[in-house]
Amino acid sequence: MVEAYPSPAPPIVDIRRVTRQFGTKTALDDLSLAVPRGGVFGLIGGNGAGKTTLIKHILGMFKPQTGSVAVFGLDPVENPVGTLGRIGYLSEERDLPNWMRVGELMRYTQAFYPNWDEKYAQELRLAFDLDPKARIKNLSRGQRARAGLLVALAHRPELLVLDEPSSGLDPVVRRDILGAIIRTIAEEGRTVLFSSHLLDEVERVADRVAIIHQGRIMLTASMDEIRDSHHRVTLRFNQALDRAPALVGALSYEGKGTEWTYICSGESNQLRRAAEALGATVVGETSLTLDEIFVSRILS
Repeated sequence: MVEAYPSPAPPIVDIRRVTRQFGTKTALDDLSLAVPRGGVFGLIGGNGAGKTTLIKHILGMFKPQTGSVAVFGLDPVENPVGTLGRIGYLSEERDLPNWMRVGELMRYTQAFYPNWDEKYAQELRLAFDLDPKARIKNLSRGQRARAGLLVALAHRPELLVLDEPSSGLDPVVRRDILGAIIRTIAEEGRTVLFSSHLLDEVERVADRVAIIHQGRIMLTASMDEIRDSHHRVTLRFNQALDRAPALVGALSYEGKGTEWTYICSGESNQLRRAAEALGATVVGETSLTLDEIFVSRILS
């Protein structure tokens, strides 16, 4: 079931009950997801979780075997002209034509986008320190990522799709991509769909997050809602216990004797009342990182 989103506008991406199989492997399993307009939407999951397959459906590279995909209210397979010209895309492979020079790549890409902003493209080239005469094949990994991001951004897309953009890059380049560029695009009212397995980066830039695991959406909510609804709670019991008692909302636990620590989802006061009902005292409560929440979710 597609959840409600905070914006009154229709979602920029609306995926409903999509299944995709490759032979006996199920890549997407009856998956539904709505990406609201504006801001940064983080799609997180481990390798093989289905992130790239999902993105290829959004780009119209795959047709759903069951279910439907709408981007800007249009089917990207049946109407690629109405969708692809409004999307900027940077893949993990950054598969740019090696024989081209940077300047040639810019002119070549410009031909596909009527909204190409040449002044903005040159500003990006200078900001990314890219020599227009340099051949793509001679660029470093970080420079290739910057070149790919330049041509993805220069037509000022309504939707920017980044599929593992930081893979293999040094921290400086990652900071450039995930800091200044993503926030700038989002603050212009555009939408960024950012897929990554680097959860600390997603936590730093995303307004909203979806966790995908084995082709299914495990959780989708705003970053604030996710942080506020997950807690690490340490309980002290009156006597030593061989195993932890069941606690409402518990995703995982560890400990021994009289003290047990739970990772829980739910409202903090509700968790405290549940602990008191077990005859326990709350002796510690801390917030969780997105990485800790993710691990607890997929292992629960």
